[in-house]
Amino acid sequence: MKLFVSYLLGALFSIGLTISGMVNPNKVLGFLDIFREWDPSLIAVMGGAAGLNMVLFKFILKRKNPILTTEFSVPKPGEVDWRLVVGSALFGIGWGLGGVCPGPGIANLFTLKVEALAFVGALLVGQFLFVHVKHKL
Repeated sequence: MKLFVSYLLGALFSIGLTISGMVNPNKVLGFLDIFREWDPSLIAVMGGAAGLNMVLFKFILKRKNPILTTEFSVPKPGEVDWRLVVGSALFGIGWGLGGVCPGPGIANLFTLKVEALAFVGALLVGQFLFVHVKHKL
């Protein structure tokens, strides 16, 4: 049942990304390009998500356990290290250059476009490399 609910929520997330335009790299790049032809339409998407998260997060963390797993995965004070900062910077740079982040990238797999396949392939290679070298960092 947990797996089914996870797939259902993933599909709902994918539908939301598609409807909002977040799976369109050109729309995302238009939003990120504030100095030329800025497209502010994704502010509502990001603002809605951030606002909803700010309201619900306090209630969610009052629960003893999450619904679909055994414990919450929330960084504690002092857990922010150079790996997190560098990883976040790389994520932001990649998102800014390509207009795609993991959620929309995976949702784009259904288009069967070469770009989507290459993006997810690179994502998987990056995850594999991290798992195998993280103990050396």
